[in-house]
Amino acid sequence: MTTVTKRKLTAGITLAALMGITGCSQQSATEATSTADTTATSSQEVTTLRLSHFWPSTAAMHTEVVEPWAQKIAEESDGRLLVEIYPSASLSKPDVTYDSIAKGTVDIGIQVPGYINGRFPLTQVAELPGLSNTAGQMSCMLQKLYDDGDISSEYEDTKLLFMIGAGPSVIHSIDTAIRTPADMKGLRIRRPSDIAGNIIEIAGASPVGLPASDLYTSLQRGVIDGMSLPWSPAGSFRLTEIVNNHTNMPIYSSALLMAMNKDKYNSLPDDLKKVIDDNSGVSMAMAAGEMFDKEDSKFRAESKAKGDVMIDIPDPLNDPNWGPVLKEATQKYLNDVEAAGLDAQGTYQKAQAASTACET
Repeated sequence: MTTVTKRKLTAGITLAALMGITGCSQQSATEATSTADTTATSSQEVTTLRLSHFWPSTAAMHTEVVEPWAQKIAEESDGRLLVEIYPSASLSKPDVTYDSIAKGTVDIGIQVPGYINGRFPLTQVAELPGLSNTAGQMSCMLQKLYDDGDISSEYEDTKLLFMIGAGPSVIHSIDTAIRTPADMKGLRIRRPSDIAGNIIEIAGASPVGLPASDLYTSLQRGVIDGMSLPWSPAGSFRLTEIVNNHTNMPIYSSALLMAMNKDKYNSLPDDLKKVIDDNSGVSMAMAAGEMFDKEDSKFRAESKAKGDVMIDIPDPLNDPNWGPVLKEATQKYLNDVEAAGLDAQGTYQKAQAASTACET
């Protein structure tokens, strides 16, 4: 771990120290990337914030979103806020990061809501089929739903910084081309959330819950036959090296969030709170969405260039084969959330309105 202490935090810190060592996550679970501002002096009090995420340090989410965000925090705080970045789930497991933030064992982290079944049911309404076609649209939708108070009650135990939407999910498989739901029968397909699990199960496959970081070895060992995942993480986790069939079908989009421990945020002086606030909200949501869309296009083109089978189903809700499956899965999810006493239908209508407002 590259750590900057108050004794070492001098005006001579280089940009390399600001950005940290990008390959650190490959060495041990205790290593991290540190960022700090060059204008800090040893007389200033420095607050260190530990940021946890599950992408490898080579992924664009790390290099193009998280690292630049941490550097801005350091620069705009005049070096009084130091961010240590722990990639590759080296500080917290992907499915417990949000709870770790709430408890304070992690100061800042990124969580996939779908990894915690039933914890963010209204947020996941935005993941339903037909609501978004790009990561930018999904990020805009999620942030709008949060800012308008439609899903904000699910994050009252943390300081939510911004929402993130991944691009549309793709069904990637080994050797089996999936053109219709019938082609999925008997297959073991990774599911990232309840919504995707419902779709996979209704189609006749067996949904298997696994975080993205476990998929490479699971595919290698034959634990699963395929996976439901957007192009960006499929490429970032090198999964496109193994799968060779891709069904491009926007059946759902995964939500993500970046949050901060509330007590840690409240402990900061007002000027440092403003630094955090100025680097939160819709601008960061859209920056992350833009990154995901760019990465989706890149990895899709790479897989096509190497000769993989590409199956495109651009309007699955109206497809005679897929439409009934997706509509049944949508209604099942909404019914389950309503049964828990929550306004799923109302949130769904607001998500539809946000989808239209966020069309790009």
